[in-house]
Amino acid sequence: MKTGTANLPLHGGSAPPWLFKRMRLLAGEIVEALVYERGSEEFLRRISDPHWFQAFSCVLGFDWHSSGTTTVTTGALKMAVSPQRHGIAVAGGKGKTSGKTPADIQKLGIEFSFGPQKIAELIRASRLSAKVDNALVQDGYQLYHHTFLFTESGEWAVVQQGMNDSFARRYHWLSDRVKSFVEEPHNAICSERQEQTVLDLTARESEENRKATLDIVRDGPSHIGFRPAQRSLLDFGDSRPSPVPELSMPRRHELIASLDIDEVGRKALQMAYELQPSNYEELVALRGLGPKRIRALALISELVYGSSPSWKDPAKFGFAHGGKDGTPFPVDRETYDNSIRILHEAVEGARLEKKEKYEAIKRLSKLCGESDLRG
Repeated sequence: MKTGTANLPLHGGSAPPWLFKRMRLLAGEIVEALVYERGSEEFLRRISDPHWFQAFSCVLGFDWHSSGTTTVTTGALKMAVSPQRHGIAVAGGKGKTSGKTPADIQKLGIEFSFGPQKIAELIRASRLSAKVDNALVQDGYQLYHHTFLFTESGEWAVVQQGMNDSFARRYHWLSDRVKSFVEEPHNAICSERQEQTVLDLTARESEENRKATLDIVRDGPSHIGFRPAQRSLLDFGDSRPSPVPELSMPRRHELIASLDIDEVGRKALQMAYELQPSNYEELVALRGLGPKRIRALALISELVYGSSPSWKDPAKFGFAHGGKDGTPFPVDRETYDNSIRILHEAVEGARLEKKEKYEAIKRLSKLCGESDLRG
């Protein structure tokens, strides 16, 4: 189900107001053309593809490693896309704005004449996608940006991003690819580097651990005795025969030894036991069950049942108008404005059954592609 990978090195800089204004206009015209040609669901499919998203941001004026590629591009989309005009709504954003996503979905859902149940489903999808990438994919990247896009037919996509001390990581979701929120739900995860150790409870290899965790939760903490086998000093010695035992302690403790399972694990178990979730997805959705408690439950499940979770990182590792930081060349304002005008006139002309210019653009694109192949 993976569509591809993207390598995303990063440097600083911000989009100046004169450029962001054009980004918003051009984004609106590109969405207009795409929706006219292929429909709003096709837009969701493309925005959830990391290659297309990256190309889209470059066309708007980013180079491939500009800071703000995710946040500013989705911010421009939120301002440019209209439920009435495009049949698409954009909720959420960066920082504190991401916390307003449920309210955005409520407001925009009413504009689409959605009923309370449909709005609640979309809000749940938004919250669960964020919860999964914060708690089930424990890669050290803290989410700070969450954009939730949905159509008038109720299909949705998520583009969200996390940061660690030095790097960014982007997570793409698409509703028609999500068979389960808790088993490999992503369309793609983009990162500059793969981390050596990541607790990935969404991996297919973690299925037995998820089942064991649910069993433990349903039984309740009183049925579990945390009595791991005691290790003696000789366990750390040289295994070769020797008249004198030699003690050789490891440089680093195992992860499970660094957790207070009795304290953290019992609290998480008691809270979840009282609510009796029917499946792992319901367990993850519980408020108060954050990354630390979910990790504790996963490790308890491994300790009790021997069901190991996955520790592999799920992440895998173009210019039209120049880049905002002057790479590979400064943004050409005249060309940028001309692109906005041509797209706008082409789509408006097509709507008035004057399709000649619009079809000419398509033919030109095809010819350019054939020329590239011949070259």
